[in-house]
Parts: sequence; structure tokens; C-alpha cells
Amino acid sequence: MAQKLFGTDGIRAVAGQYPLDYSSICVLGGALVRLLRGKGLEPRVLIGRDTRESGPWMEKALVQGILEAGGEADAAGVIPTSAVSYLARKNTFSAGIVISASHNPFRDNGIKVFSHEGVKIPDGWEAELEAAILGTREEKKPGSLTVAPDPGLVEEYAAYLKSRFGAAGNGGTKLKVLLDCANGASSAVAPRVLGDLGFEVTSINAAPDGTNINRGCGSLHPEGLARAVVEAGAALGIAYDGDADRAVWVDESGRVRNGDHTLFVQALDMKKSGRLRSGSVVATTMSNMGLEKALEKAGIGLVRTRVGDKYVYEEMVGRGANLGGEQSGHTIFLDDFPTGDGILTSLRMLEAIVRHARPLSALVREMEEYPQVLVNVRVSRKPDFEEFPEIVEALRAARNRLKDEGRIDLRYSGTEPLARVMVEAREQSLVDACAGMVAEAVRKHLGEK
Repeated sequence: MAQKLFGTDGIRAVAGQYPLDYSSICVLGGALVRLLRGKGLEPRVLIGRDTRESGPWMEKALVQGILEAGGEADAAGVIPTSAVSYLARKNTFSAGIVISASHNPFRDNGIKVFSHEGVKIPDGWEAELEAAILGTREEKKPGSLTVAPDPGLVEEYAAYLKSRFGAAGNGGTKLKVLLDCANGASSAVAPRVLGDLGFEVTSINAAPDGTNINRGCGSLHPEGLARAVVEAGAALGIAYDGDADRAVWVDESGRVRNGDHTLFVQALDMKKSGRLRSGSVVATTMSNMGLEKALEKAGIGLVRTRVGDKYVYEEMVGRGANLGGEQSGHTIFLDDFPTGDGILTSLRMLEAIVRHARPLSALVREMEEYPQVLVNVRVSRKPDFEEFPEIVEALRAARNRLKDEGRIDLRYSGTEPLARVMVEAREQSLVDACAGMVAEAVRKHLGEK
């Protein structure tokens, strides 16, 4: 099978190592120019990045490759992923590139490519870019060019975000809000947007140094934010990931709430105001059964798809839905963005709190989460699980034990060498037993030696 460089969220690897070495990135930039020309598009590309120390030289490699192929490159500098999606669609860019590894440690980085419509490029485009990288071993050296970001692009994005907030008008509330910016792409723009809208904003982990992105903070590590919310008596805590396309919450009592809670609050709010199209919400196989049951009680359907915001988006378009997302905190409001935007999601949650004059804990009270566990098994390869009778039998036995009162999902990570076993049910002991049984079978046959 041919080597595949693009996962569910673009190319991701250790920065400086193949396929994210200088030469390969330069080749990618040139290949994108040729691909766009082949599609009859003017090869004008927008580039944004997060705060990793590898971002600037990767940006330079892309620009070099684009210019050498006769294309045009504009840089937005440090900016959230969704901003590149928005700006590529709104302006005359034929493609947008984001240099980010999202929630990964700083040593990793990645490249995501968006089309002129602001959505991730189709598989066929990815295959062409992969072929160019895999088929070229030309050594590229850094040139003398300098990349100067256009600050107007960040301002344009921030202005659009503020225009989407409508609960109480600018300055209409003084709710105290704490932000954990993960030392990432939201560090400068999120506090300013919320502050301009009248919220009393305090930020933590908003001093990126190139190596501290996601380090013990942000949406993967909201514990520190939870303590800070309680100490400050804040109405809400918001934790972003490195590229700010996801957000999770800490309610006023210090309890962490995830993307399932976002979907529940937003689905009810949008239904009440007549804005929820299709009568259903799109989520993934990872979303909790408690969300499904709570939405069902409210007369709202839940449609599940594969893990990955790309697949959520595709299902939303196919069904005519305008709300979807992932438990991890990606939420797509299709009337605003074709991708998840953590800052926009923050505004939508604050709107709901202001409009209903109720704290987050009250807004999510009717959603009872089932006990859930996610076990990550590091694997040496990623063959079809069906090739291993013992894994198949472990899955069958787990499903028989769970029956209709629980779920199990086994899949590979799209960005890491991991098999993920997710189990949920009403009883924690049953969850743990089923997860352990399947994880052990996977570990026995596919685990790293």
C-alpha cells in the first residue's frame, strides 16, 4: 500500500523530520500552485500558523515553494485555524494553509490545506500533493526571502467574530470570564474580542514562547482553569487548544464541560429560536449516549459519523444540518463557518448564558452523562481489526454485555500511532471491564514490542 501522508487533519509529524522537513514543505507549496492552476484557479494562497517555534521556518518553506512555482503567498501570521478558512473563502484566495499540530506538543507540527470555499481539500487533491512529495527528493535550501504578515487579516477576522455576537449587544454584559489560551493561536485575539464585547476577561496561558503551547494547559488540561474559575468567582471558564478550533468549558462551580454539553445547549437554544435546521444535530461515534438521550427527550435527533470534523462537516452538508461537532470541543455552526472555531463557540455559549439568564450548570442540567472511558493503545501498525479473530471476538463479547444500554467504539487515531477503545454504559464497572478486555486484545496483537 502506498505511503499516506495526509491523515484526518492534514499532514502531522515532528517538525524538521520527513515529511515536514524544509525540502518536502517547499515541494508541497509548489505542488499546490500547480494543482490550483490545473483546476483553473489563480494560485493565490493564504498562510496562517500557531505559536510553535517551528512555525516561522515552515511558513518560509511554503512561501518559497509557492513563489518558485509562480504563485502568490500572503501571510496572516499567528491566527486560529478557522480564521484561515474564513479569510480564504471571503477574499480572493484559491487556497488556505494552516501550519499547526493543534493539541499536540510543540515538537510536532502539521499542515492543513483549505480550498477557496474554506473547507479541507478533497481526497483527490491530497493524493496529488502526496504524489509530488513522495516523488521528489530534490534538496531545497532556505532562500533570502522574508515573510511579513498582514495584520489587517487578523483584524478582519476579529471584526467578523464580534459581528456574530447578538445576545445583549456590545457592552451589554459584564460577566466575568476566564480564558485558558493554551499559549496558542488564541492568545492575542480571544481576550481582545471578548473584552471588546463588554465581558470582564482574565487570561491564563496566553504568553507563548514557541515551546509552551498545550503544555499542561488548554482544552486537554483544564484542571488549572477549573481552580482559577472557583477562586475568581467567574461565570465561565473557556479552554482552547493550540490552534483555537476547539473549546471546552468550566462552569461556575468549577466542573469541566465538553463538546457534548456545547451541542446540547446550542441545539436547545437554536430549536427554541427556530434556527435549528433539519431537526437534528451531527456528532461522532465518541459523543456520549447521555447527549443522545437528552436530545431525544427534547425532540431533536442525533446523527453519528466518523471521528473528525471533516466527516462531521460532510454529514451536515448532506443532511442540511447547521449544528454539529465533536465531544473534544470542535463545534461547527454552518451558518457562520464551515469549520470549528473556538472563539465563535465561546460567543455562542455566552449568548445562551446571557439570553436565558442562567449559569452553564443550569443549562446542562437535563443532560446526564453516561460513564465513559477512552483507552489509548500504542500500536506498531494499523491493519484492519477484522484480520484478528481475537480482537473481533473481544468486541463481540463486549457488545453482548453492553446490549442496548451502552456502546463500544474501536478505531485508530488519524494523527498518532494509537488504537482508541471507547466504552460507555450506565455502570462504571461494566465500562471498565469491557474496555480492558478489548484493549488487551489489541495490545496483544498490535501493541508496540
